[in-house]
Amino acid sequence: MKLLLLNGSPHERGCTATALDEVARTLREEGVESETFWIGNKPVAGCIACGACHAAGKCAFSDGVNEIVSRLDEFDGMIVGSPVYYAGPSGQLTAFLDRLFYAAGGRMAGKIGAAVVSCRRGGATAAFDRLNKYFTISGMPVVSSQYWNQVHGNTPEEVKRDGEGLQTMRTLARNAAWLLKCIAAGREKGIGYPAPERRISTNFIR
Repeated sequence: MKLLLLNGSPHERGCTATALDEVARTLREEGVESETFWIGNKPVAGCIACGACHAAGKCAFSDGVNEIVSRLDEFDGMIVGSPVYYAGPSGQLTAFLDRLFYAAGGRMAGKIGAAVVSCRRGGATAAFDRLNKYFTISGMPVVSSQYWNQVHGNTPEEVKRDGEGLQTMRTLARNAAWLLKCIAAGREKGIGYPAPERRISTNFIR
């Protein structure tokens, strides 16, 4: 069992990384492997709706998005971390996720998903809600914790003093490990992911 921890902050070792580190450490204690992927601090192209990914199975832009697309089968789910900017996730991260899920959303079904957000003071729940929408449109079981998955602090050192926030990260990790083990036990008993119906798309403008 292995989870992808996606660090969507432009700061590789900032507050978001501090939260994800707590998740990773607890996952190790639960016997679950994880790998952190930092999207970097360079501009990330947004989706241009060219549709090339439908035929190619990958994005027309060659960057970290396609690296993750090519490795999706390695992971049983993902935990996405982001700082909070104007009550939303980072622009680089949403551009990354828009393209990742548009190109490979059909391969996400049955993988678990969770979001983690880091903020100085406010806007965390709005950013958290935005990130969870990627999972819920893609058939991914969403992992919960004891509180909304957020840490508070303006520096990594301040985040490390957020006792409740770090406990929330640990609970999230334990719940993720439990869900992965339940899914694995179900597969051993022949219980797989439900077969999807043929997709119905309803447009409201005729």
